[in-house]
Amino acid sequence: MKPLDHIRVVDLSRILAGPYCSMMLGDMGAEVIKIESVEEGDVTRGWGPPFIQGESSYFLSINRNKKSLTLDLKQKEGQEILRELIQKSDVMLENFRPGVLDKLGFGYERVHELNPRIIYCSVSGFGHTGPSKDKPGFDLVLQGEGGIMSLTGDPQGPPMKVGVSQADMVAGMLAFQGILLALLVRERTGRGQKVDISMLDGQVALLSHQAGIYFATGKVPMRRGNEHPAIVPYETYEAADGYINIAVGTEGLWARFCEVIERPELRDDPRFRRNADRVQNHRELNSILNPLFKEKKVQEWIVKLEAAGIPCGRIKNVAEVCQDPQVLAREMVVSLPHPTVGEVKMTGIPIKLSETPGAIELPPPLLGQHTEEILQQLLGYSEEKIRLLREKKVI
Repeated sequence: MKPLDHIRVVDLSRILAGPYCSMMLGDMGAEVIKIESVEEGDVTRGWGPPFIQGESSYFLSINRNKKSLTLDLKQKEGQEILRELIQKSDVMLENFRPGVLDKLGFGYERVHELNPRIIYCSVSGFGHTGPSKDKPGFDLVLQGEGGIMSLTGDPQGPPMKVGVSQADMVAGMLAFQGILLALLVRERTGRGQKVDISMLDGQVALLSHQAGIYFATGKVPMRRGNEHPAIVPYETYEAADGYINIAVGTEGLWARFCEVIERPELRDDPRFRRNADRVQNHRELNSILNPLFKEKKVQEWIVKLEAAGIPCGRIKNVAEVCQDPQVLAREMVVSLPHPTVGEVKMTGIPIKLSETPGAIELPPPLLGQHTEEILQQLLGYSEEKIRLLREKKVI
């Protein structure tokens, strides 16, 4: 048994934020029916290279555990199919710009009339309220608009985005959480509701202690590279053969750290005795630590620091992460048979449940792979009706 075995999702989302959410729902057992355009499907099917046997690695990475149904929503027959699916589903997920689905007759109010129990989740760049609600939302833009880029990168360099599309994926995670919360409420009330997820909101929520610094001081936090604004030493240091991350987050760790680096006198130096002192005298401390760390290789430092219980780690590339024994032991790299690719590798499920774990059972679907199955088995359409719909390019 999986947590969402009893839940059906009509997934109108595409690209990343919505599909990331529906992948998480599918991983936990929901039946996810991915609605795609008849001609090209989700636009990420064309994003690449790299392609594997003609399939986009981008699409493959975020569309497992879903069934693909192609549908032309501009035709009345396509709209009727969607209405029937909505009436038989628990969740509707979409990430169109606000107002687009209203014009097609699938805004929240209309869908709620069709199925009062449905959870209607909208993911957009700026949300469904406010002066910016009609702006398009793309990850790069939202990382900038939400302040994350102003805090990322070298202090002397330009602002930088995070190396993954985190504005999209954070929004997808929040949508997942919002849907689960709405399903919990439905258990008590019997009624669905709208879940309005904004990529901008997600970025603002991530500002956390950085926003706290601004609220407390009125000063604008700026880029600090890998330095922490409130903990020292808590950053990246250059060793003899590479870089190492070190996180000395408590006074107890500081005392042990001073012993490990063989500079015990630093522990009680009035400039560095307490964390607040070290933050104030960050540059002076690093003028001591920077040359010291260059004296040994990364692995030598890791052995010494770990033996003393000091949190530390190397900076791994993607290949090293995907081959890491701990990552593999946690089943965070999985392989699944695919109808055209053969074996496709992807990242695993990060939420581990002891009694009702999720599972990766369906490979990312081919375009329209499940159209006939859904129309016949779920909606009861005849082969003749399906043939006529194909002739009209409704499906």
